[in-house]
Amino acid sequence: MTDTLTQQWTVVCPYDRVDPERGVAALVGGEQVAIFRTFDGSLYAIGNRDPIAGAYVMSRGIVGTRGDAPTVASPLHKQVYDLRTGECLDEPGVSVPVYNVRLRDDMIEISR
Repeated sequence: MTDTLTQQWTVVCPYDRVDPERGVAALVGGEQVAIFRTFDGSLYAIGNRDPIAGAYVMSRGIVGTRGDAPTVASPLHKQVYDLRTGECLDEPGVSVPVYNVRLRDDMIEISR
């Protein structure tokens, strides 16, 4: 992982604009990113493109858990992805990109 001092961070939105257990989409460096806030307040960022359907819909997915993993289910075909790693828990070898996300001065920031 890249040192946070040398990363380029992009401010996306205020923390309170993302409801718990919901996602939002943002354009970061020309790429669509899905940002999620879980019930405990943690933030996760993955690629917004569903790798199976090819549509940019992951931010509209259903947030939940599988075991101890925070997850999102694709709104199209319901495959479940680990928000920490981007790995699909239902289809081996399928994944979405994961982005660095942080909260700074009540603003959500993403780094590629």
